[in-house]
Amino acid sequence: MNKYELCVVYNPSLEEEAYASAQAGVQALIERFGGTVEKVDDWGKKRLAYEIQKLREGIYNFVTFTGEPKTPIEVEKRMRIMDNVLRYLITKVEE
Repeated sequence: MNKYELCVVYNPSLEEEAYASAQAGVQALIERFGGTVEKVDDWGKKRLAYEIQKLREGIYNFVTFTGEPKTPIEVEKRMRIMDNVLRYLITKVEE
């Protein structure tokens, strides 16, 4: 099992309920493909370095998880089509 970190930038216009639902959906995706969520770090609204879809802010969320090498590949496939996700990045954590 490898350790990964997922950074997700959500649309800042999301309501609390929709944001919680989007977070739960991402965690469910990780668990669906054999991963285990270890830690969730919510940074809240931050200013973006550049405009994305005419937005200047985003809601940052970091998820640390463990999983098989296929887990991040499958999660990325599903995150590509999520409407509320502006950007995402999965990196492997070296121990």
